Amino acid sequence: MNREELTEIIVLAKQAKSLTWEAIADDLGVGKVWLTSACLGMNSMPEAPADKLCALLELPPEAKATLMSYPTKTWGWDVPQDPLIYRLYEIVGVYGDTLKEVIQEQFGDGIMSAIDFSMDVDKEENPKGDRVVITMNGKFLPYKSW
Repeated sequence: MNREELTEIIVLAKQAKSLTWEAIADDLGVGKVWLTSACLGMNSMPEAPADKLCALLELPPEAKATLMSYPTKTWGWDVPQDPLIYRLYEIVGVYGDTLKEVIQEQFGDGIMSAIDFSMDVDKEENPKGDRVVITMNGKFLPYKSW
């Protein structure tokens, strides 16, 4: 079973059981963004949450091995067409250089890790329209001279 096949099975099982990513994450004791990413094939899952997910969603036996395998993290190079994903792409396009300047001014020459990293998505109610709050928290890794 490959990751694409498993992702489809997981999404269908989640829908059939009327579950949310947050409810599944709470049941497994993990973060909802990380869980969703792992279920969509972009992260490997340790054995304990893989066992729990397989039981909760009644996944086929071979699903556990696929969940635990190390993914190759690739994505399309085309400009995304989905409006929500495109807006995130646009934010990085418009503010990427700004974020780089501000981060490097505060921390020095380096990057924010996407390995030692967490992210969360929250909803902020607002009379002018609800707000999406995305919090990214990554370890700063300075470039080394040698």
